[in-house]
Amino acid sequence: MSVFLGTHQNRLDAKGRVSIPSAFRTALRARAKSGEPLAILRPSHLHPCLEAWPADAFAALTRPLDEMDIFSEDHDDLATALYADAYPFEADKEGRILLPESLRAHAGLTEQATFMGLGRTFQIWNPQAAEERRSAARARARSLTAGRGAANTGTPS
Repeated sequence: MSVFLGTHQNRLDAKGRVSIPSAFRTALRARAKSGEPLAILRPSHLHPCLEAWPADAFAALTRPLDEMDIFSEDHDDLATALYADAYPFEADKEGRILLPESLRAHAGLTEQATFMGLGRTFQIWNPQAAEERRSAARARARSLTAGRGAANTGTPS
């Protein structure tokens, strides 16, 4: 299985294009099926960043909609949140994608973009916000693992 690993930074050009890191392009191409977009790009629900979902992972994300009453308000809200601001993308021959203005605004992207691998997906961040997010995530992860270690050993945390 191809996963997205590491943190990479690339420059946005004047047209709002950015090059996807080579390792991420390789992972996307390994997962893409014929006739599908390389991935789906959408604003994050949780953070001021963009999420890139390979088509198969995006299909899994949206599968719960199939179980909901299509005429319910819950279905309409979830479908709007998942699909209305989602953009399929393909990379050009230089590996660049065009980031729509609405997505660049959501993530605060101007001159640089930081790509963060999250295993089955990746995110695109403003570089300063990415560093803050990584620091906060590491701190929370340390406290989670410290708490589990204390619970497993019987020692206080």
